Amino acid sequence: MVWRKLWRKLKIFLEMIKFEHTLFALPFAYVGALLVQKEIPPGPDLFWITLAMVSARTAAMALNRLIDLPIDAANPRTANRALPRGLLSVREVWLCIILSFGLLLFSAARLSPLALALSPGAVAVLSFYSYTKRFSWACHLFLGFALSLAPVGAWVAIANRVDLAPLLLGAGVVFWVAGFDIIYACDDYDFDRRYGIYSIPARFGIKKALGLAAAFHLTAAAFFLAVAFFLRLGFFYYAGLAVAMMLLFKQHRLVSPDDLSRAGVAFFNLNGALSVTVFIFTLLDVLFPVNVPSLASNLNNLISFAIFR
Repeated sequence: MVWRKLWRKLKIFLEMIKFEHTLFALPFAYVGALLVQKEIPPGPDLFWITLAMVSARTAAMALNRLIDLPIDAANPRTANRALPRGLLSVREVWLCIILSFGLLLFSAARLSPLALALSPGAVAVLSFYSYTKRFSWACHLFLGFALSLAPVGAWVAIANRVDLAPLLLGAGVVFWVAGFDIIYACDDYDFDRRYGIYSIPARFGIKKALGLAAAFHLTAAAFFLAVAFFLRLGFFYYAGLAVAMMLLFKQHRLVSPDDLSRAGVAFFNLNGALSVTVFIFTLLDVLFPVNVPSLASNLNNLISFAIFR
């Protein structure tokens, strides 16, 4: 009976924090780990990176739900969540937060000295995000910054140093996340203006917000491309980036100032597919490196042979 109750509570908790949205940040953590030496890291490192990322996001989302409890209770879109309905107690959620942050710190200690040294800063960033919507419409960028810790942290965990490449990758994540979060926030435009919540849609209007989201996604693409140039990545990374850009383009085709009904699809389905796509193609690039200039030269030779033979 006790185990059944605990299992029911766990399911409610995982639903509350949208555990499946871990899919956004975790693949980029693996991308950061793969690119350190352009090889698959040792199994133990991947295990501790996974535990650290899952723990960090779990703690951050649970804390977000606690901090936003009064707002969620007042918002018709979120009033059905577990805390406003009393399905979980504040004490139970705090216990999960403490355990999750503890796992994050323990995982960092198992990875590298610099990862452990920087982990309190990560805890601070993840804890502070939920307050930003109370005073700044740039809260979307701060959310992006919080998720950008995934690839940067994974790089630090493997290399025990900070380099330019993970910072470029992290910057791409910042603008990618901020862009799709702006789209998602358009759904709460009326409530945010009425309740005094800061967001780009509430500050600039839905039409301008969608334009800014598109500009942010173009900026993200530029940073992801800069990673390829800086690390001299190969064909598969560029191919994955092309697919990712098509997913972003489709995301913006799904929504308009007059029709936000598919914002949820744009938020989860396409962005989850994007992060997995970037990871898979980066893995292929590591396993089967194909130099882009060499590939272009070979194709040119092949075409010339076919035409002039």
